[in-house]
Amino acid sequence: MMDMSGTAISSDPRTIIDTEPMSFFQWGIVAIMVGLNALDGFDVLSISFASPGIVAAWGIDRAALGIVLSMELVGMAAGSLVIGGIADQIGRRATIIACLAVMAGGMLGASSAGGVLALCAWRVMTGLGIGGMLAATNAAVAEAANARRRALCVVLMAGGYPMGSVIGGSISAMLLVHFDWRAVFVFGAVVTLCFIPLVLWRAPESIAFLMHKRPADALVRINATLASMRHPTVDGLPPPASRAARVPLAQLFAGGLARPTILLTIAYLAHIMTFYFILKWIPKIVVDMGFAAPLAAGVLVWASLGGAAGSLALGLLTLRIRLFWLTIAVMFLSALMVVLFGQGQADLASLSAIAACTGFVTNAGVVGLYALIAQTFPTGVRATATGFVIGIGRGGSALAPALAGWLFAAGYGLAAVALLMALGSLAAAAALFGMRRIALAA
Repeated sequence: MMDMSGTAISSDPRTIIDTEPMSFFQWGIVAIMVGLNALDGFDVLSISFASPGIVAAWGIDRAALGIVLSMELVGMAAGSLVIGGIADQIGRRATIIACLAVMAGGMLGASSAGGVLALCAWRVMTGLGIGGMLAATNAAVAEAANARRRALCVVLMAGGYPMGSVIGGSISAMLLVHFDWRAVFVFGAVVTLCFIPLVLWRAPESIAFLMHKRPADALVRINATLASMRHPTVDGLPPPASRAARVPLAQLFAGGLARPTILLTIAYLAHIMTFYFILKWIPKIVVDMGFAAPLAAGVLVWASLGGAAGSLALGLLTLRIRLFWLTIAVMFLSALMVVLFGQGQADLASLSAIAACTGFVTNAGVVGLYALIAQTFPTGVRATATGFVIGIGRGGSALAPALAGWLFAAGYGLAAVALLMALGSLAAAAALFGMRRIALAA
């Protein structure tokens, strides 16, 4: 820190970050990560907004549509698994910029697709960028926040996902009035590219990562970031912690990390299947009820508004209630609301209200899991752990839209399909309960 004469004295920058109040610059980093997660939310659901137009243009059935809706989830699984580990090697910032470029390319490609196979390929590419982005932003937020606000900041970051759906869905609804489904992907590509200079300008590499990797200019970069945060600078870095010889992925299954890695992966996989059943199928379900595509996009916006409110509510409640038990409670509510959603509604207003309530609890469960992941794993494997949990979860969740499509095509009604898909949230609650001793010790 700085002494009375303004001379820097040695200290641990991570301790400074943890103990000092959050500065405007730190909140700015969090805001950028919220925006990036909002971008992810729109890019993932862009295919849902476009799906009624794709079906009308190409005449594909529900089973084929379910496969199309799953493709970026396959890419997200690969991106999270591979790029999550890369983020622990080259840094959060470089990973984010690379992922933005990949996402923009995928969105532009989707806008020019001439058939189902080409569209699927471009959606896989988009998913690769999104998966890597999620792993990097989750770690970046946790490492930019102080100890007191860390859980809140991660929850706020995750809350950007439904906000992207709200804003992007509202704009998509307007675009679909005047243009065809391709305009949705063009809009997504343009916004994605706009984030690259913003990240370069106001999102430096995290101090925790620089402390862990120790590049040659680590001290200079750390002090520059500390100064931007208006925190005391340091004149030297403490000795680096000893590094295990094993690769980061192996570390997730060593010692005390194995149990939370397995249980959090199961919980995320199970709940995200429920989550994506709702978000991926709402527009097509609404269109099948006889409403126009722009109105269907509007119902998905209501679900996303509910999700945004759920994220905010969960974030505020973490200041009063333990995150672990709060997340388990939300999982039970999620299962209940998905079952209620499956009962159907007579009019658009009632359907929108139920969709909003369902979005509230399903998204609150997702952000609760993100916060638990960030809280559970140390800096050296945080992005790898996030990438692994999200990667396996998203890979499995790719089955959700396809499974629902197959069930619909086989003649099952909405109520039966919703009841089956709601079981994912119950399974997630059971998995989380299995790590209660770890959570209570944290």
